[in-house]
Amino acid sequence: MLKIAVPNKGSLADASIAILKEAGYRQRVDSRDLVLTDLENSVEFYYLRPRDIALYVGSGELEAGITGRDLLIDSGASAVEILALDFGGSTFRFAGPSGTSWKLGDVAGKRVATAYPGLVEDFLQKNQIKAEVVRLDGAVESSVRLGVADVIADVVSTGNTLRQAGLAIFGDPILQSEAILISRSASNLPAELEIILRRLQGVVTARQYVLLDYDIPKVSVDKACAITPGLESPTISPLQKADWVAVRAMVLRKDTNRLMDELWALGARGILVTDIHACRL
Repeated sequence: MLKIAVPNKGSLADASIAILKEAGYRQRVDSRDLVLTDLENSVEFYYLRPRDIALYVGSGELEAGITGRDLLIDSGASAVEILALDFGGSTFRFAGPSGTSWKLGDVAGKRVATAYPGLVEDFLQKNQIKAEVVRLDGAVESSVRLGVADVIADVVSTGNTLRQAGLAIFGDPILQSEAILISRSASNLPAELEIILRRLQGVVTARQYVLLDYDIPKVSVDKACAITPGLESPTISPLQKADWVAVRAMVLRKDTNRLMDELWALGARGILVTDIHACRL
């Protein structure tokens, strides 16, 4: 029976359970449950601390798990990302005292405070920057004012907390993180894990895309298909009106309104948008 790790708390927990439910798997209803067996799908789900999941998967105790890309890199575990799940996004940035024109190279020789030492050390090593990494479990933005560090590396959303602490972001992002499915290897996956991978990919795609249907004069169909090329090719069907055709294509949900405007300007009518609840592509 396949063993899969799921975050038991934190920002990834509820969304991880939701995507697994959409993929057709049973999930716990009591937050105190540590293990749930889905006999129908031959999977055991283990609810673990998000920071520990990569270690369990990397050690071979569990075949796969859902965690954050940041947590995987920070752990240094022998596990790899096999699918981005498109939720739980976060951005890691450097920040230093306001009023100073910091550049990435200025981090060399400085003390960098962070709650993700493995992630920061990995980034510094890849960029050939030598600096002292100071590990903190929280309130990283206070470390500069208290004299513990010269700069920090932390998750940044609006930046308001940093500004209140007298800090300013500098340099390119250290990492764009999100929830991911991880395994010990990206190749030779067990058949049961291949099924989970396909199911989750189907949910991710269904969330990102919608079906766009519209009618268009034949003379404009090539231009319309250039606007909505679909994943492989749009479906074109004849209409009773001889000089018109019906077109169906998958498009990114975030682009829907812009595409509808462009199609309308081209002469398309009867433009409809339909949600995709599940798919295999």
